[in-house]
Formats: sequence, C-alpha cells, structure tokens
Amino acid sequence: MVVTAPDESYRRYCLESVASAYDIVLITTEEPSWEVPFIQDCVIVPDPTDQTALSAAGRALAARHDVAGVVTWTEWYLVPVARLARQLGLPTVAPAVMRGCRNKAAARALFAHHGVPSAESVSVRTCQEAQAAADRIGYPVVLKPASHAGAIGVLRADNRDQLIAAYRAAERTAGLGKESTSVLVEEYLDGPEISVECATYRGATTVIAVNRKKLGPPPHFDQLAHSVDATDPLLDIVAPAARAAISALGITDGISHVEMRLVDGRPRLIEVNARLAGDMIGHLVRLATGIDLARAAADIACDRAPDLTPTKSSAASIRLLYPTTSGTLTHLSYDGPRPTWLDRLHFQCSPGDPLLLPADGGNLFTARIGYVITTGRTGWQARTRAERAARAVTAVLDRAYSTRTAA
Repeated sequence: MVVTAPDESYRRYCLESVASAYDIVLITTEEPSWEVPFIQDCVIVPDPTDQTALSAAGRALAARHDVAGVVTWTEWYLVPVARLARQLGLPTVAPAVMRGCRNKAAARALFAHHGVPSAESVSVRTCQEAQAAADRIGYPVVLKPASHAGAIGVLRADNRDQLIAAYRAAERTAGLGKESTSVLVEEYLDGPEISVECATYRGATTVIAVNRKKLGPPPHFDQLAHSVDATDPLLDIVAPAARAAISALGITDGISHVEMRLVDGRPRLIEVNARLAGDMIGHLVRLATGIDLARAAADIACDRAPDLTPTKSSAASIRLLYPTTSGTLTHLSYDGPRPTWLDRLHFQCSPGDPLLLPADGGNLFTARIGYVITTGRTGWQARTRAERAARAVTAVLDRAYSTRTAA
C-alpha cells in the first residue's frame, strides 16, 4: 500500500520501481492518471493527514487485498501512515518516533541528549522571544517552522531587522504544521551542506551515499543542485554522525534522508527526514550506485531485507531550473545537444504558468521550471555536465526579456 501525493515530476520513478516488484494499492488525493499503469486499486482521500479518512481508506483496501506493508515518501504523511500501519497490524516505526522526526524541536532535544553534533536551537512563540534567542545565540541565525519541509519558511537573519521579517515568514508557515506550530531560532552552521542517504532494517543502518548540495544565496535556502558520487570520500567521515542521528531518534526501519553541514570539516546535524529524499535524489543514488532506494523502502515496509549491494560506481547530478525573475512564463525551450550522459530533461511548467521566486514570497513549488539530470565518471564531471545542460535552457517571462536559469 502506497500513500502519496500525485507528484509525477519527482515521484513517478518511485512508483514505477516499486511496481516492478509488488502489486500496488494506492491512497492519493485525486483521481489517478499517470499512476494507472502501476497500480491495482486506489482510494482517493482529499487530505491524507486526516487520520479518520486515511484509516478508513486503508481498511477498505486491506479488505480487498492481502496487504503486506504500507509506505509513503510524502513528508506530511509520515505520522498518519505510521498510525495506519499499526492499525492494520503491518510493520512500522512507532508513530511517536515519526512525530519526533517531524518536530524539529523534539529532534534537536534528542540529538542533544544522545550527544549527536547539531545546532543550538530555541523554540519560540513570539517575535520578542525570537529576538532574545538570537541575541543569546549570536547572529547570524536561522529561523524555521518546527514541522514543515522543503526549506519553506526557512530564512537566515544577520541582524535584528532581518530577524523580524524572517520570524514573520517562518510564523506563517509554522501555522500550517500538524506536529508543531512553533518557530525555531537556530545557530547558523557555516559550511557546505550535504545529505546522507541511509537504509535501516531491524535496527541496523546502512549508509549508502552522500549527496552534495548547491544552495542559492541567503537569506533563503533554495536547493539548486544535488550530486552523488559512489566513491565520495566524505562517506566515511559523515557515516558515524548519520547513524548516530537515526539511532537517537529511535528509527528502527526505513529509508532516511539525513541533512547536515560540514563545519570546519566536521558534520553537524540539521535534521533527519524519515523517508526517501526528494528532488530525484533517490534516482541519482541508483544511477551512481545501482542501489534502488524506492524498492528498498517497499521491502522494509513489508519486513523484507532490502538488497543494498552496489552494482555501479559512477556519479550523477541534478540541476534544478529556476528563472532569474518572477513573472508569467511565455516561452520555454532546450536548445542544446542530447548526449548519452543527459539522463533526463524535465519541464514541470508550461507557457502561461506564473512563476514566483522565494525572494518574492514564493517557494520551491511556485518557482521551479524543471530539472536536468546528468551522469559522469566523477561527481565533478556530472555537475559540470548538468550546468552545461542547464545553460541550454531558455525561459522567457512576461517582463519582456529572455532569462537563463539562476547560477
């Protein structure tokens, strides 16, 4: 049983991979379209965070099919899906553990208790409390909603004036949270950001790959690119911290996307997402290592040992495409070659669609044009090729000039 939002651009590969090994019954928010070839049955639940509605849908599907496990790769559904699995008597991490993963304040407390290197963090409810916390921690600080995702509502503040604006932005997003509506004021970790992709089965965690990120300029934390190299030397450096973070949160089974920064070369935890990474990172891992994380997630959900044996040793990169200005898209084209190393070129919007950048109040859902994915022998080569492919994309917006994707 898969519970997911209908995100063809970034999750089709997951459903396709799981369908190659399992019959799938689906719970999603709207009538299936592209999902149809991969599923056997479906129940539509407009809001899967509504536990009563989700549980009723799950019971209906379980009455019609012999369900072996339930999985989601949608961040907002982690806690309700864990509860559903428990109600159906299926393998699952305890819902309380998932609540801890979803609540960044609770996660920080667990990291501190277990000695996992993290960032100083204070949960606040007012702008005055935020100012006091920032004065104590020291600028720059990061403000973020305690239970959201995708870096939405996350801003850096270098002084008191910026902090007020950042608090208001984080507060608006925090109000949508299910597990917590508070805002966090955190120490800014100055160093390159990475993620560590892990699989845990019956309490044993395998660290599979390191993903190197490229972020946009402050105060936002827009993710512009990711790259995975099967032989990345960082793997041995960050693996102990990733395992410690997963253990501290009590995660015994599942795929984890562990975000951290390297401060003076040492890992400091940002957060643990207890699900398959977004932005096609799981696909990058498969291109680079041959390990199928989507299939592994399904195997673990059914209490089957996943196959985590590498069959490749190469690299892959994704370049996420943004315009340099907000506006209405009037033209979009790719004018470059299509070599074998260009794995995917995907546009997720069309002429006539509005594009609103984070600087203008938007987010990753309102700003992205699409992405290119490239392969290479090394991470550097894959990244260089991705940048080359991105430069061949032209987006024209209604402000009457042609733009190239943001650097």
